[in-house]
Amino acid sequence: MNRDQLASAIHQGKGAEPADLVLKGGRFFDLVSGELIGGDIAICGDRIVGTCAEYAGKREIDIAGRIVVPGFIDTHLHVESSCVTPFEFDRCVTPRGITTAICDPHEIANVAGITGIEYFLEAALRTVIDLHVQLSSCVPSTSMETAGAKLEIDDLRPFMDHPKVIGLAEVMNYPGVLNGDPGIMAKLEAFQGRHMDGHAPLVRGYDINGYCAAGIRTDHETTTAEEALEKLSKGMHILVREGSVSKDLDALLPVMTERNSPFIALCTDDRNPLDIAEHGHLDYMIRHAIAKGAEPLAVYRAASISAARAFGLRDRGLVAPGWRADLAIVDSLESCNAELVLAAGRPVDEALFAARETIPPVARNSVRAPEVSADHFHAPANKAETHVIGIEPGKIITHHLIEDMPVSGGHKLADPARDLAKIAVIERHGKNGNIATGFVRGFELKRGAIASTVCHDHHNIAVVGVSETDMAVAANRLREIEGGFVVALDGKVLAEVALPVAGLMSLKSFEEVRDELVVLRKAARELGVTLEEPFLQLAFLALPVIPHLKITDHGLIDVDRFEVIA
Repeated sequence: MNRDQLASAIHQGKGAEPADLVLKGGRFFDLVSGELIGGDIAICGDRIVGTCAEYAGKREIDIAGRIVVPGFIDTHLHVESSCVTPFEFDRCVTPRGITTAICDPHEIANVAGITGIEYFLEAALRTVIDLHVQLSSCVPSTSMETAGAKLEIDDLRPFMDHPKVIGLAEVMNYPGVLNGDPGIMAKLEAFQGRHMDGHAPLVRGYDINGYCAAGIRTDHETTTAEEALEKLSKGMHILVREGSVSKDLDALLPVMTERNSPFIALCTDDRNPLDIAEHGHLDYMIRHAIAKGAEPLAVYRAASISAARAFGLRDRGLVAPGWRADLAIVDSLESCNAELVLAAGRPVDEALFAARETIPPVARNSVRAPEVSADHFHAPANKAETHVIGIEPGKIITHHLIEDMPVSGGHKLADPARDLAKIAVIERHGKNGNIATGFVRGFELKRGAIASTVCHDHHNIAVVGVSETDMAVAANRLREIEGGFVVALDGKVLAEVALPVAGLMSLKSFEEVRDELVVLRKAARELGVTLEEPFLQLAFLALPVIPHLKITDHGLIDVDRFEVIA
């Protein structure tokens, strides 16, 4: 604020002149005392200037019977996983009370490099939601995959002081940290004294000590209460995650207490518009946690003030004078149904979204994969013993199984009777044309194939099927539609969702994408698929920094040994 704006804020706060906006007749949830406190809330510009008193306003909104809570902060997510552009993501989640989001654009960066990061930074300057952009630390996540770009510290350095940048995004290559990988060390050195996000699944004991010693302060990959308590005791801020695939909220509810709440925050990581429509976003996490017995004070702290403090956003997270007017007006703490949302003092509605300046998308025509046939998915072998990826529903951690696979004509076949499907990853950036095959258990696929260019984090083509012909049909269709999701059966495409922006995001509204996902999910279930979100589950099977067995275009990856299986 300049001096004149400060003077207006002070005068309006002390009641000497009408406030720009007054919320009248409600109560607010005080996250310091845990009390519900009555009185008007006065707002000047983007700042709360008065509470606990009666105010006159140039504009007044009656909120009698309602409760005001601080706007919610999603502390870690990939906008690209919502399958829509940042502007449609804005329309999708801000009306639910999410007024701040901290994103890592490493999905688009793995396809388009710095161009993708620049796109997100420009978009973040224009969205209603206060979108912050962490600088992607692992593009690619490891050397055991082929991505569309590679970003080193000199690529990131020009953006370190951008107004929308907080710090370094999730440091996924935790073996690189522990083993002193030169590229990782250069990034850690450059960001000393700044915020650095963690990514440390199942990292415990001496290893988590070494990881934290690098200055990393958060972790969203914690999956058990025991693991969370160890990391909390070592100074990590635990970001409790509930995405479309990674569902850790229930497991971590025991640590979401009033005592721990200053070091707990919420995040979604990867959540698509269909799940948001059916269940919600952070609002769902709040409802669910309270319904399961978590203390409302602990939950709402995690959703706002604790998140803000973890990321150095010192202007938001409380309903109090001098704090940013990011507010959700809800019907009750338990239901967390946002009836009105204020973003920087502005009521959120379609007119506010329509007034935004938007920018054109980038990274079109990015799917440059070779055309494939059924023969490309043969798995040559002379022995039945086979490494198999084992899916655990609701988790992105996988099991490393050993199964005997049927062998015919010198190559291994899928065995749908035992829930053993074939999986393949096809390099799609036009770099080398690699194709790797393996086997997976957990889809319950009985026929056909499904395929996706949302394939963490390198975003090559991932396809799983029990028919090699249908696998080829699905993969080739992805080339034609510039990426997305495809379901194929008997040589034909049953359903598809085109994601032509980097093979990750649609050009359509979130409502249209939501409706397309309904059709896509129904088609996958017709093939026998039982997973609630099979396409994002498929995407995570290619991420070689999540234990225990994964697959990239280089082959099967033993994540525990951090090596390609010969």
